[in-house]
Amino acid sequence: MEALIQRIQTQLRRIPILDRWLLGELIGPLLFAIAMFTVLAITVGALFELVRLISEKNLPVLIATQVLFQRLPSFLVLSFPMATLFATLLAYGRLSSNSELTALRSIGVTTTRMIIPALVLAFVMTNLTFLFNDVLVPRSNRSAELTLSSALGSAIASEKGDDIIYSRFGRLKQPDGSTRRGLLQLFYAGKFRDGTMIKVTLLDFSRVGFTQMLQAESAEWNQEEAKWEFMNGQILTLTPSGSTTSADFDRYMYPLSSAPISIAKLPKDARNMTVAEALQAEQLLQNSGDLKGARKLQVRIQEKFTFPMACLVFGLIGASLGAKPNNRTNRGQGFALSVVMILTYYLLASSFSALGVKGTLTPILAAWSPIMICLGGGGFLLRQASR
Repeated sequence: MEALIQRIQTQLRRIPILDRWLLGELIGPLLFAIAMFTVLAITVGALFELVRLISEKNLPVLIATQVLFQRLPSFLVLSFPMATLFATLLAYGRLSSNSELTALRSIGVTTTRMIIPALVLAFVMTNLTFLFNDVLVPRSNRSAELTLSSALGSAIASEKGDDIIYSRFGRLKQPDGSTRRGLLQLFYAGKFRDGTMIKVTLLDFSRVGFTQMLQAESAEWNQEEAKWEFMNGQILTLTPSGSTTSADFDRYMYPLSSAPISIAKLPKDARNMTVAEALQAEQLLQNSGDLKGARKLQVRIQEKFTFPMACLVFGLIGASLGAKPNNRTNRGQGFALSVVMILTYYLLASSFSALGVKGTLTPILAAWSPIMICLGGGGFLLRQASR
């Protein structure tokens, strides 16, 4: 253990004194900002809801406390970019107001060189944010939802879903003998509860000239026969001649994949998925023909990379603004300016995200445009501060 500590100390000594000094000035405001923004996020995002559940649903206080701690990683992740902006703006603003940056400039240290420690710290926060967002947050959110659902006596979140739609596409044979790609089956269930689809409707267009509609009170996946087992329903068939036949059934086996179950179990919020899970879900939605849902998920996947990049963007902007000569930013002004810039960035990101989900922009362009725009703005501010 002592050897490890000595090795770390040796590595730290290799860092230039200037960088160690500036990093020391940044760490304090960063930790303060993380705590401050996390408390604000918890108060707004979870505390009021849990207090309401305690008073209205008789949720035990210990369970509410457990849920709060399980949701903590998601609020920490939200605070990281904001804390990076606040810390760099405040630290460099204080050094500028005390003329310490002016002293550095007098001995030939450029503004770009001064903010390198801030960019390194912002890069570390970017990686930490991605790690939290991809590993801890999905698991902790699921645990919180499971704990809360169990305490309130409701169904487990991962085993329920509403309005499940699955489309199966394939080759359709035409009357002239040719084939074309088209919709073979359309599956819809009003609800999915504990492995059972409820109020199911299935449209079958796989036979030339025939349209078949199957309606059932419930359906379950039969693993042994690899088919769906429909219960208490009716089959309506429209023949090429225009006549209609119908038949009631108590139990009916139908060959269709288990994909509807996978779709029903998909988390409604992409924040509850890792990148790998989101990629699998996006492929599943593509195969099922839900192009709008797949496109939305493609945007969310890109945002899993761009959200951590906000730390780097805010670090560049905050350090450039704070290092501006004769800056007089105090803690209150820094907080107000940070809030304004954060709101501006997230408004820009939300606008581009909506365009991506709508299909006006590609998912990559929709997710990365705000980052590129803000990096350009940060570069402009750095040039201004360097004059």
